[in-house]
Amino acid sequence: MFRKALMAGAIAVAVLWLSNTSLLGARPEAGNIKLLSHRGVHQTFSPEDLENDTCTASRILPPAHEFIENTLPSMQAAFQYDAAVVELDIHLTPDGKFAVFHDWTLDCRTDGTGIAEETLMIRLKELDVGYGYTADGGRTFPLRGKGIGLMPTLDEVLREFPGRKFLINFKSQRLDEAEALAELLQNNPEWRQAIFGVYGGDIPTRESLRLIPGLRGYDKASATNRCL
Repeated sequence: MFRKALMAGAIAVAVLWLSNTSLLGARPEAGNIKLLSHRGVHQTFSPEDLENDTCTASRILPPAHEFIENTLPSMQAAFQYDAAVVELDIHLTPDGKFAVFHDWTLDCRTDGTGIAEETLMIRLKELDVGYGYTADGGRTFPLRGKGIGLMPTLDEVLREFPGRKFLINFKSQRLDEAEALAELLQNNPEWRQAIFGVYGGDIPTRESLRLIPGLRGYDKASATNRCL
């Protein structure tokens, strides 16, 4: 069940691996498949009629596990089930921390309200990131109470998983997110090899490539050029 959940998310971002890996110049060896895990092991949901602002936590399928996306336990499970890279989402908070969380707002998945990047990390740490998940239209919430305090910072992720690889998704168009990431890696050079690449917001992606030598990046412009 865990492996199925991991692989379901991998398809959405597999193109990022193919577009950036050095293996593109050679034919992959038989059986040399690498998994890119989307937000760790996450809850699957119905893909029908999805919009950019659809609350996917409110339409999950009946849970086959209790992992919650973008948390340390879900990432640990992904690595245990052979993920080579874990994709995660970041927001730069007012107190200078990168919160690892998918949504722009807190209202869908958590018991909080407001905009993620405008909320202090100390407050984000108090939230239940499993609060809003339901598979039956809100009659029951199987993960409620199980995600209290589980929203990690990027620092915590990199510290928890030495030697592992992560693909970072910028959720904004803020230039200072690239600057903050570059400063984080400059202050902690042992973490540089953990960053497989960056993508998402075009502005922070491009600025990260400028500030961090050798970093892989994937934005709309590079995707378009690769497809022409």
